[in-house]
Amino acid sequence: QVQLVESGGGLVQPGGSLRLSCAASGSTGSINRMGWYRQAPGKQREMVAKITSDGSTDYADSVKGRFTISRGNAKNTVYLQMSSLNPEDTAVYYCTATVGWYTHWGQGTQVTVSS
Repeated sequence: QVQLVESGGGLVQPGGSLRLSCAASGSTGSINRMGWYRQAPGKQREMVAKITSDGSTDYADSVKGRFTISRGNAKNTVYLQMSSLNPEDTAVYYCTATVGWYTHWGQGTQVTVSS
């Protein structure tokens, strides 16, 4: 079992930056991929970014060039550096950790981009 705790959400002005963090605990040695998803009000949940155990990354087209996903040295932490934020980035952001074919989800952290 893997437990995920996100932090770093909050209110930011358009054009600003924010860094989300996610700490995994439990059976972290079995994690082969971690990522971030988001869900805006009235919209479906969507993939934002993901990173594999060998460091390969993938991003949604809407965040390419603005967001960067990375993993900590201990490999049980994942970060999402977000810059040039705009109101369309407002959503609840969820951390994920995939073990085999199963994906664990965090509780989510709210990011609000507004002036």
